[in-house]
Amino acid sequence: MTVRKTVHPSGLRIVTEEILNVRSAAFGIWVNVGSRDESPSVAGASHFLEHLLFKGTKTRTALDISSSIEAVGGEMNAFTSKEYTCFYARVIDADLPLAIDVISDLITSSLGRPEDVDAERKVVLEEISMRDDDPSDLVHDLFAETFFGDTPVGRPILGTVESITSMSRNSIFNYYKKRYLPEDIVIAVAGNIKHQKVIDAVVKAMSRDGFLGDTKSEFKMRSTAKVKRHGERIGLIHRKTEQAHLFLGVDGVARDDQRRFAMSVLSAALGGGMSSRLFQEIREKRGLAYSVYSYAQQFAGTGALGFYAGCTPSKATEVISLIREVLNDVAVYGLTHEELLRAQGAVKGTLVLSQEDTGSRMSRIGKSELVHGEIQSFDEILGLITRVSSSDIRELAGEFLTKSPTLAIVGPFNKESVFEKVMA
Repeated sequence: MTVRKTVHPSGLRIVTEEILNVRSAAFGIWVNVGSRDESPSVAGASHFLEHLLFKGTKTRTALDISSSIEAVGGEMNAFTSKEYTCFYARVIDADLPLAIDVISDLITSSLGRPEDVDAERKVVLEEISMRDDDPSDLVHDLFAETFFGDTPVGRPILGTVESITSMSRNSIFNYYKKRYLPEDIVIAVAGNIKHQKVIDAVVKAMSRDGFLGDTKSEFKMRSTAKVKRHGERIGLIHRKTEQAHLFLGVDGVARDDQRRFAMSVLSAALGGGMSSRLFQEIREKRGLAYSVYSYAQQFAGTGALGFYAGCTPSKATEVISLIREVLNDVAVYGLTHEELLRAQGAVKGTLVLSQEDTGSRMSRIGKSELVHGEIQSFDEILGLITRVSSSDIRELAGEFLTKSPTLAIVGPFNKESVFEKVMA
C-alpha cells in the first residue's frame, strides 16, 4: 500500500493510496471551506452550496449526475463541516474514470440556476427542521453556540432559518467562485488504482471550463492563532421531551497540537465505550441513562472535549453532578494503568478497523493532507498513541478537566437557574 502526492502547477493537490488487493476505488474532492468561513449574513452558505452543486452542470442535469453513479452500483454523497467540505464517490475500480469525471464536473462547472437555488432552499430548511425535531442532535449545535458564543466556530453548519431564507443566488454563487479555488482543494483517491493514471484523469476533468487556470497558487494553512471564546455557562432549549439531552464540555486541544493523541486516549477512557468511566458510573452502576459517551473535537486554534447523556429530566442534575465528579477524580488522580491500556487499545483498534474499506482510506489521506499538510503513516500514528503515558494523561487532565465547564441541555425545563447550583 503506497501513498503518493502530486501538486499541480495550479496548486491543486492530488494524493493517492494504491491498494492492489481490492476491486473498488474511492474518489473525494476536499475543499478547504466550511461554516467557520462564513459571515453572519451568509451563515450556512457552505452547506447550502454543497447541496446546490448537485443540481446540474453545463453538461449534466441533476438526474444525470445521480443516475450515472447509481447505474454502475456506486455511491455518491457530500458533507460539510465547520472547516471543510467533501464530495465523494465509491465505485468498482473500472468505473473510477466515470466517478472522477462526474464529481469534478460539480466543482468546475455547476450552474447554480435561480430556480435550483429556490428549490434547494426548501430542502435545507427542511433539514434545519429535522435537526430541531431531534433533541439528541440539536443539543450539539446548542453546545457549540453556548461554548464558543457568536463566533464563526460557534455558529451552526446548517445556518439559520433567517440566513437561508434571505440568501440570494448571487451571494451563494459569489461564495462559490471565491472559495472553490484549486489551491484550496485536495483530491484524494484510494483503491485498486495507479497514481499516474489518476493524475491524468483528474487534471483532464478538473481543467474543464478553465478551472485550473494558468497561475500557480499555493495553499495557505488556516491560522493557528488561539480562538477567543465569548460563550455562556449554560444553554437551554425548552422542549417537551421524555428525556433530557445534556452535553457538558470543557476546552480541548487544537488540531495542530501534538497532545491530540493523548486527548483521544483520555476521551476514550472517560466515555468511549461500555467499559469507560462515565458509562460504568452513570449507566451500569446507577442506571441513570441509556446513552453516555464523549468525544474530542479539534479545530484550528481551538478545541473542545465534551460528554453527552440522555436521561429522565428529574435525574438531569444528578447526572451532571456525576460527570463533574468523574472529571474531577481523573484530573486529580489520573487513570489507572488498566484504564490507560484499555483506552489505548480502543483508540488504536478503532483506527485500524475504520480503515478496512477504500472510502475510509480515501477520507484519511484527504483530510490529513487538507488539515495537516501531511499524511502520517499508520505505524507513526499507532506509535504516538502507544507512547501516551500516565503522566501525559494526568498533565492533560489536570489542565483541561479542571476548567469551568459549559452545559447545553434540551428538555422540559423553563429556566437555566435550575442548573446553576450543580454548575457552580
